[in-house]
Amino acid sequence: MSVQPDKEFRLKGGQAILGYIRRFSATEKAVFGLFAIAALITALVMANQVNNLFTVEVPASGGTLREGLIGLPHTINPVLAVTDADRDLTNLVYAGLTKYDHGVLVPDLASSWTVSPDGLTYSFTLRPNLKFQNGSPLSAADVLFTIEKVQDRALKSPQAADWAGVTATSSSPLNVTFILKQPYSAFLTNTTLGILPKAIWGNVSDDQFIFSEYNISPIGAGPYRLAGIDRDQGGIPLDYRLVAWNGRKENKPLLGEMDFYFYADLDHALAALENGSIDSLPSVPPSAAAALVSNTGESYTAVTAPLSRIFGVFFNQNVNTLLADIKVREALSMAVDRRAIVENVLLGYGVPIDSPLPVGLLGESATTTAAAVPEADMAGAAALLEKDGWQKGPDGIYAKKFSKTSTKTLSLSIYTADAPDLKQAADMVEKAWAELGVDVTVKVFEPSDLYQNVIRTRNYDALLFGEAIGKDDDLYAFWHSSERNAPGLNVAMYANTHADRLLEGIRAATSSEARADLESELQSEIESDVPAVFLYSPDFIYAVPRSLHGLTLGDMTQAGDRFANVTDWYIETEKVWKLFTH
Repeated sequence: MSVQPDKEFRLKGGQAILGYIRRFSATEKAVFGLFAIAALITALVMANQVNNLFTVEVPASGGTLREGLIGLPHTINPVLAVTDADRDLTNLVYAGLTKYDHGVLVPDLASSWTVSPDGLTYSFTLRPNLKFQNGSPLSAADVLFTIEKVQDRALKSPQAADWAGVTATSSSPLNVTFILKQPYSAFLTNTTLGILPKAIWGNVSDDQFIFSEYNISPIGAGPYRLAGIDRDQGGIPLDYRLVAWNGRKENKPLLGEMDFYFYADLDHALAALENGSIDSLPSVPPSAAAALVSNTGESYTAVTAPLSRIFGVFFNQNVNTLLADIKVREALSMAVDRRAIVENVLLGYGVPIDSPLPVGLLGESATTTAAAVPEADMAGAAALLEKDGWQKGPDGIYAKKFSKTSTKTLSLSIYTADAPDLKQAADMVEKAWAELGVDVTVKVFEPSDLYQNVIRTRNYDALLFGEAIGKDDDLYAFWHSSERNAPGLNVAMYANTHADRLLEGIRAATSSEARADLESELQSEIESDVPAVFLYSPDFIYAVPRSLHGLTLGDMTQAGDRFANVTDWYIETEKVWKLFTH
């Protein structure tokens, strides 16, 4: 049997061409070689240009974002979350019936909803075949259970006020109906609340609810699931690893992994950002933001958005009875230079305010709001106190005789959190009030300690604090008299029956015009009572890597809102034919 030779592929006339080349002189061969190389390069460039002409770079799945957070998570639970670290992780691990997408409320776990003509009944239809990240089914029973826990007074949920008086029922595993006692125009915003798995939490008693391991190792139905926790030798979490969850058929995240590293304070977090240990950091102070923006050589930059928060000094007249005198409160307000605080503390990243309403709520611009803020009037404040019977002593501190045997000095303490901007703002307020003639002490607490031992117990004279106004712009929890005790957020302990009626009317208003009229009247009512010295509304500043794309910061009420469009974020890209992008 004969062996067939391997087939060879030859260029027709190739031997003749090689013969001609062999007869070239050395110079001619060199020139020919250069021309051949040039032709090859030209062909490759043209091929690349043709490829670029018909392909486009698109987002691809994958990539890791390493983010720093201040403080440790304690309750990664939509019912209990209070701190920024807790809310950040809760927003990623859990999902609600609805969510905000570029500022618009859209379905999430629900596929649709209807509202009755009288505004009292909201009916939701869940998506079929929903599951939690542990594979267990998600149904209406889980939704009802979550609302039950929010309404459980023993748990003191920060969300309790939003769900007060709401009845939750279900006619099938895919149906949830909420019945309100009275119309509440902003109710739909509450349905962004993350849903707990009843199968896990149903057997946890109220006494053990806050201590459950699932507050630290959460299981939800959000875009990211917990993949691992690294701890130190003492068991303290060092970082959390979250990965995109494959169970979300609707709008699965592009960014493959998000790792969160925890730091005791902002200085350590900023150092980690600078040395490359982390890629991103939320709530960056203005001083650091200015450096980030100006240094174009770094791998990260800063993006900003207005933050719907009202920062001020809230008076507790029950603890310090001297503050029950409206003349004292007016004088304290007159002495503060709000513009100087925005300029020196926020470095311009914010707006000075003199109102309990968020900037823009009544249609005014930030510029208009800032222009309407009165200048500090130290002389006027002093005259107001002296007309009220206060007199300066040899030490420069005002005192007032209340009876033949009772003389009190004008003194108070400002309580605030251990954050650079809050401490600096408190120091500026203290300096202004000390110049006026008030004996002032600033007391600084770690954020979780401030909440647990100061705010919840209402144990303070004056609290320099920020109110995070929700996307519904509902001020009920901050100013209604029923919210004076924890978990209510009326930290000024404000009680005014007319203001209560206005707040209730705002919730029930069925038209934007009626609501605006009531909000304007509420603003005037609260301002005339001076329950607080309103200071500023800051910008949210977020340090992010330049390689991160798809990030859009819309209306911000808290740091966790930065994740509103997290499913659009991406780092990795790939090239595909334009034909396949349509």
